[in-house]
Amino acid sequence: MLACARFRILASVAATFTAACPLQAADGAVASRTQVAPSYIVAGFVGGFVSHDDARHAPVWLADRIRASAPKDACVQVFENRHRKAAYRTILRLLDRNHDGVLSDEEKAQARIILFGHSWGAAAVVMLARDLNRLGIPVLLTVQVDSVPKLWQKDQVIPENVIAAANFYQPHGLVHGREITAADPSRTEILGNYRFDYKEEPVRCGQLSWFDRHIAPAHAQSECDRRLWSQVEALVRQRMQPQPGAVAANPRP
Repeated sequence: MLACARFRILASVAATFTAACPLQAADGAVASRTQVAPSYIVAGFVGGFVSHDDARHAPVWLADRIRASAPKDACVQVFENRHRKAAYRTILRLLDRNHDGVLSDEEKAQARIILFGHSWGAAAVVMLARDLNRLGIPVLLTVQVDSVPKLWQKDQVIPENVIAAANFYQPHGLVHGREITAADPSRTEILGNYRFDYKEEPVRCGQLSWFDRHIAPAHAQSECDRRLWSQVEALVRQRMQPQPGAVAANPRP
């Protein structure tokens, strides 16, 4: 972990996130020198080469559902998996209330971050959590759906800054997820490794690509499965609306 939390906030941030969580006045000036940190920062990641605004894909329409009923000061946005660093820089900017380029312990304590994704996007969730861990920034929840790492990535061990993690996966085909573990079980609760089997209970999808039909049909079904994504939604909503004495949701395949 870095010895200090000093960093330089880059001027260029993802325009989509800025639009959803504006911090600037209409003329481009900073609206306030000191801002209140968002009540929640929710970042979803799409898989493959999917666009961040393609509503046919589960992370996009799930973010829309969450945004519709989230607290007004919450930030909810979707990123393409290759834009993980843009999501990282945006989160730092949102947490930096006085815009001094330094995250204080108090500003870190304001962090209420939830990350979810599918396929390459699920692996990006773990990579982003590790990026935040290097600065000592906590993450409330990570949710992976049929997580698939790129060749240089490892997505099965959840870093110790994550308070709770859930993993939904199916085991068939060349492209499929696997179980996750915690780097430090005393600090991270694995809510569950939830296995779905689409050979036993297939899910009807819409138009599929040649790759999805012939190479990764079960992987594609993990994104079409509304039952699965309703459980993801329940987990996210529970963390955004904690109740005294509430117990973590326990999804059932």
